Amino acid sequence: MESTLIIDEPKTVTNHSSLADASVWNNKAGTTISGSQAVLEAFIAEGVDTIFGYPGGAIMPIYDALYDYHDKLKHVLVRHEQGGIHAGQGYARSSGKVGVVFATSGPGATNLVTGLADAMIDSTPLVCVTGQVFAHLLGTDAFQEVDVINITTPVTKWNYQITDAAEIPQIMAKAFFIARTGRPGPVLIDIAKNAQLQKFDYKGYLPCNHIRSYRPKPIVRQSYVEQAAALINEAKKPFVIFGQGVILGEAELEFKAFIEKGGLPAAWTILGLSALPTDHPQNVGMLGMHGNYGPNVLTNECDVLIAVGMRFDDRVTGRLDKYAKQAKVIHLDIDPSEIDKNVKTTVPLWGDCKETLPLLTQLIQPAKHTDWIKQFRDLGQKETDKVIHKELNPAIGEITMGEVMRVLNELTGGNAIIVTDVGQHQMVACRYAKFNESKSNITSGGAGTMGFGLPAAIGAKFGAPDRTVVAIIGDGGIQMTIQELGTIMQTGVDVKILILNNRFLGMVRQWQQLFHDKRYSFVDIQSPDYVMVAKAYRIEGSSIDQRTDLKAALETMLHHPNSYLLEVMVAKEDNVFPMVPQGRGVSEIILSKEEL
Repeated sequence: MESTLIIDEPKTVTNHSSLADASVWNNKAGTTISGSQAVLEAFIAEGVDTIFGYPGGAIMPIYDALYDYHDKLKHVLVRHEQGGIHAGQGYARSSGKVGVVFATSGPGATNLVTGLADAMIDSTPLVCVTGQVFAHLLGTDAFQEVDVINITTPVTKWNYQITDAAEIPQIMAKAFFIARTGRPGPVLIDIAKNAQLQKFDYKGYLPCNHIRSYRPKPIVRQSYVEQAAALINEAKKPFVIFGQGVILGEAELEFKAFIEKGGLPAAWTILGLSALPTDHPQNVGMLGMHGNYGPNVLTNECDVLIAVGMRFDDRVTGRLDKYAKQAKVIHLDIDPSEIDKNVKTTVPLWGDCKETLPLLTQLIQPAKHTDWIKQFRDLGQKETDKVIHKELNPAIGEITMGEVMRVLNELTGGNAIIVTDVGQHQMVACRYAKFNESKSNITSGGAGTMGFGLPAAIGAKFGAPDRTVVAIIGDGGIQMTIQELGTIMQTGVDVKILILNNRFLGMVRQWQQLFHDKRYSFVDIQSPDYVMVAKAYRIEGSSIDQRTDLKAALETMLHHPNSYLLEVMVAKEDNVFPMVPQGRGVSEIILSKEEL
């Protein structure tokens, strides 16, 4: 991601699918308006329909102006600024648009930092607007003054502080352009209160499509495309690993055409999940620490490894000195800084994968690789026999998380948006959820932010109102942002909340069991009566602990006309396998604790 942006005058764009009609861009051109109005005019011009936020003193002028824009801009009042930014992330991930967030100065702004970090590492496009104290008070330790620019510089793609209202149209245009283009990311614009109140001569809004020294799309080098195609055509055991870049580039069809022509087995990172239907015959499963057995083992047997829109995260690679050393590596990525950062590349293929994949597809030869794909299936059967069958179809004992996912899949048909929090339930959901449509898996990948799930699900529903949204959350994560039930209550948004309660901080407990001699240090977490809490927020709910009630309870949740909370009491000390233990290579993945 671009670490330094040298900002120059933007050029005018005359046609952009995400922008409103030209007559609206200049709605108040030639009039005198306030800085606050200019912010909202920018949103309308950029096609914004929903804002997630929480008011306060330093951003009050913008909220005052918003009073007159309620028919054009929907504002969702969250219960905490962290909830607001996670909702913005969920909205961006389900809709493919830029999420927009408001917060006031001081603690309001600092409460955005976790979400900014999460959005930065997961490449989520956001524009966050924070209020700031009057310009003449900057640096005086005024009430609720915080240096938000320096605080957020490491966790934003770009940030900027405005002290003069006349800057607002141009800066907002740059903000949206930077957030959505290239490798997407969060942008924060801090606006001093005097600039919000200041009147200026408004000349209209000019959307931005160029900034000097900022090149969102690297130039595609045809010679590298040819080299990559030659390696693929010569390969006996080619293997594709794909990440969220396929989704962000809206290249799902191009990716599918590529792997189908080449007969290439393809495995996904957790953020790449749903870019390819889970039942596609060449989809061989999930990579990484809790990924599927076949993709992990055979990573170290392929002769050509083709990475598409993924960054070789440590959870995917395990020990780098044991990762795919036998393979020639082709890396397709829009961000040149990711090339050779972790894994040495044989052929770097910079560019937007929506552009590079068709070029590559033209040059590769039709192939099947039937025997090679069978190796994935054979190892998959071993995993099924030792792990998956008992997780999805337990005959006795407590309900398992995998069993819940199996029944949920049956009822949704793979057509729901699944939003997960972070922990064991996240890994189980990503392993077993079925998807037919892209932008259906929303989770916190790189940051692993507990508390992400509930507010992100709220945002996801606003971003895709016609789709069923199910938030799958653990008993630990739900308590970090449980106040966002108030947002559901006030807005009436329809989110299905599925709490998998194992009475533990499950993932930490698993590690303490396996690697710390079962010394359970502060992971036994107590919970409130979630059904009663939901009822206090006027949300219907129920709790079950019997297998015989599972299907009916899930049906009730899914068919309820409004939001619904279902708590399922699951096995207390169930572990997630397979697993790549810390310090091991991906091919050293284990199927049970006995293999440690």
